[in-house]
Amino acid sequence: MKTFKNRFLRGLTIAAAGVLAALPMSASAAQHYTFALLLSTLNNPYFVAMKNSAQAEADRLGVKLLVLDGNNSSTTQTNQVHTALARKVDVLLINPTDATAMSPAVEAANRAGVPVIFLDRRTDKGKALDFFASDNVDAGTTACDFLARKLGGKGDMAILLGVPGASATNERTQGCEAALKAYPGIKVVAKQTANFNRQQGLDVMRNILIAHPAGLQAVFAENDEMALGAAQALHAANRASGIAVASIDGTADGIAAVNKGEIALDVGQQPALMSKLGVMAGYEYLHSGVPFVAVPLQLHTAGH
Repeated sequence: MKTFKNRFLRGLTIAAAGVLAALPMSASAAQHYTFALLLSTLNNPYFVAMKNSAQAEADRLGVKLLVLDGNNSSTTQTNQVHTALARKVDVLLINPTDATAMSPAVEAANRAGVPVIFLDRRTDKGKALDFFASDNVDAGTTACDFLARKLGGKGDMAILLGVPGASATNERTQGCEAALKAYPGIKVVAKQTANFNRQQGLDVMRNILIAHPAGLQAVFAENDEMALGAAQALHAANRASGIAVASIDGTADGIAAVNKGEIALDVGQQPALMSKLGVMAGYEYLHSGVPFVAVPLQLHTAGH
C-alpha cells in the first residue's frame, strides 16, 4: 500500500513562491547530503528541464546531486537505484521508467531506509515520502475533451501513446478515454505507441496517414515530442490545416508550436517545478524530519 502524499501541481502561485523562498540558502548542515536524481531519459527537453531545475535547487541548498539517465530502460534504472543505495545517498528522486518493473527497486530503497520521492511518475508498489506530479488523468481528459468539442462531437481521431508501462502513459490514456465516453460520435481509428519520442511520433503519424488517407480530423499525442513529430508529418503530407493536434507537457517547443498554430492545445505540466519541489522536500525532511507540504497549484494550459 502506498503511503506517499500526491502533490498535484497546477501552475505556480504567489503563496507557493513564498514557501520556496522560505528555505535557507546553502545551509552548511546540508553539505553532507547527497541526492540521486534518476530520470527515465535525458533525450527529451521535458526531463532536461527537470534535471536543470533540480540541479539549481540542489546548488542553492548545498546538496550534492547525482543525475542518472535511465535511457528508458527499467533494467538500467533498477541498476542505478542499487548503485545509488550502495553509495549511501540520502534521498532518491525517481522518475520511474515503468510503474511495475521499477517497483522492486523502490521496495529495495524502502528496506534500506532511504527516502524516495517520485517525480512526474510513480510505481505500482513501494513507499514514497512524496509524489510531485501534475494530474495526468485530468490532463488526458482536458486534451481529448478539447479535441472532441473542436470536432463538434463527431469525427475520427488518432492517439499516439507514450512509453508502455509508464504511469504517465497509463493515466493520460485513462483520462482521454474517460472524456471520449461522452462523445459517442468520436471514433478512435488508430492508437499506436510512439514512446514519447519525436522521431517515432513522426514515423507513426506518417503510417497512420497512409492507413487513413481521408477522414482523420484529430490527433491526441501524449507528450510534446510526439506531437511535434506528428505535426511535422501532417505538414509534409499537406494535411496540417485539416487535423487538430492536442498535446501534454507545456515545453518551450510545444508552446512555440501552439503559437505558430501547429498544435491546437498543449496542457502544461511544469517539470521544472516538480523537480524543484522534490529536492526541496528531500532537504526539508532530512533537515527537520517533517515531510514537506506543497501548496496546491493551478494547471496551466496553452492553446487557442
